Amino acid sequence: MKDVAVSKGNVYEDLGMSEPADRMAKAELARKIAEIISKRHLNQIEAARLLGVDQPKISAIMNGRLAGFSLERLFQFLNIMGRDIQIVVMQKPRNRKNAGLQVICS
Repeated sequence: MKDVAVSKGNVYEDLGMSEPADRMAKAELARKIAEIISKRHLNQIEAARLLGVDQPKISAIMNGRLAGFSLERLFQFLNIMGRDIQIVVMQKPRNRKNAGLQVICS
């Protein structure tokens, strides 16, 4: 029988990677960007032109290669595509040891 590990809710944390909350936030933002590109039926060249970057950067986003992107840059892309960004700062729940970062896209 194989051992089963219960996820902490963040695959990057489960894998022991550095800055797991930031990585998860970037992944969620990139997922939303890719979704918008797809819903608009844009090819990568058209998306690159819209966002003011070259096509390889769009390919990187679409394939989850996000090391070269800051959260702020991903926010800018979403703004260009007509999405508002709302940042809410609140007290962490008492039942949690550390405060964290979470991205919720609708």
